Amino acid sequence: MTGAATSGEAVLSVRDLTVRFGTKRGPARVVNGISYDLAAGETLAIVGESGSGKSVSVLSLMKLIPEPPGKIDGEVIFRGRDLVAASEADLQAVRGNHMAMIFQDPMTSLNPVMTIGHQLTEPMEHHLDLSTTDARTRAVDLLELVGIPSAARRLDDYPHQFSGGMRQRVVIAMGLACDPEVLIADEATTALDVTTQAQIVELVQRLQEQLGMAVIWITHDLGVVAGIADRVLVMYAGRIVEEGLVDDLYADPRHPYTLGLLASLPKPGADRPETLFSIPGLPPDPIVLPPGCAFWDRCTYRLDAACRSDVPELRTVAPGHKVATHYDITAESP
Repeated sequence: MTGAATSGEAVLSVRDLTVRFGTKRGPARVVNGISYDLAAGETLAIVGESGSGKSVSVLSLMKLIPEPPGKIDGEVIFRGRDLVAASEADLQAVRGNHMAMIFQDPMTSLNPVMTIGHQLTEPMEHHLDLSTTDARTRAVDLLELVGIPSAARRLDDYPHQFSGGMRQRVVIAMGLACDPEVLIADEATTALDVTTQAQIVELVQRLQEQLGMAVIWITHDLGVVAGIADRVLVMYAGRIVEEGLVDDLYADPRHPYTLGLLASLPKPGADRPETLFSIPGLPPDPIVLPPGCAFWDRCTYRLDAACRSDVPELRTVAPGHKVATHYDITAESP
């Protein structure tokens, strides 16, 4: 867990955020009324399977979802301003400046026909009003900060001349270029080998401590979350189904979905290969979500009447710990 405080003033407040996409079959309800606060200096992890809505939820914070076919509703309050209702000019002043994002695949985040130096200096010249010379000097400092050797010489290299891990470091440097208050890492280590993953996680933690940023970390890997997060949101079918401090969530998971995710992790120190637990079934189609709990048909603890007909509300079960389920689980396992 990071050393960031979790009780400070909220730098970002999300209220009843919904995201819909128009399709030929009808609207796909990808994010369904999520709310949370992000404190200054905090690391918030958002976890869930592919298709749970976690990436779309953070892309919509800066309105990086094209409208149409997307439709974003709710409030995203940053620095006293609702970004959902903000003009494109106002959003341009926020993106990459006060809020920045590290995307999953660095090769699609970097322009293959532009040098690394140009891609690093452009936002600094625009947002910080730096001269080209000063921006290049800062770009060298940023590359050194993220561990790129021979940084000054590599400014004029192209993305294909870097390894996958080095490209991800460059993308992190781009995210840090304007000293953002909020850094969003969207599956930032998924495409990397285990050793490079550990290096990137350690790098982000160290930079957060140095710069005092708040970080939102999107991942499906609860093993990564244990070492980096202060607080965790578990998402399923576009809803938050459990929320709590990372230690509480691991010690006392209350939602059957969270239990399934934790049970699917390999056990350290096992003497022989083990058969990992797998949650049966598939996530629901966002176009035809069920009327009750979206996890009903995959749940070990389902209560037929309530679970099939009523959507459970997110309720407090312990200080700082919330869960949306009709079944009250206390540290059981599936």
